[in-house]
Amino acid sequence: MLELEKSGFDTSAFLAHAGLGRRIIHFAPKDTFFRKEITQTPFSYLQKGRAKVTVVSTTGKEATITLLNGGDFVGEEALAAIPGLRLATATAITACTALRITRGEMIHVMHEEHSLSDHFLKFLLERSMRVQADLVDQLFQLQ
Repeated sequence: MLELEKSGFDTSAFLAHAGLGRRIIHFAPKDTFFRKEITQTPFSYLQKGRAKVTVVSTTGKEATITLLNGGDFVGEEALAAIPGLRLATATAITACTALRITRGEMIHVMHEEHSLSDHFLKFLLERSMRVQADLVDQLFQLQ
């Protein structure tokens, strides 16, 4: 569990409750967090439930990029300096509760509160390592 920083900021509380630039959203199974090739879609923190991020080939074959659980961020590419089209679709597998956070609010709080920046960076690095390990497994299975 994340601790209170010297500033008094509580990362866990920030990610648990609605507030300025944040609102709680509920998803039923098969609801989408965002769709491929849509811009201006929000960034979310998955509080409860399971979701998946998928891509679909031009021939219609679907591939799962990653599975998400409570405590994961969804749509972190929305924080990029130059927002662009989504390359994937994120869909709820089970009923989900997520905290939608506006791009501006997330960037502002990450600049001001280092505990949130640290938490987010840790998440990004762990996801990157997991995706890389999955890719290596798939490459060796093809041989």
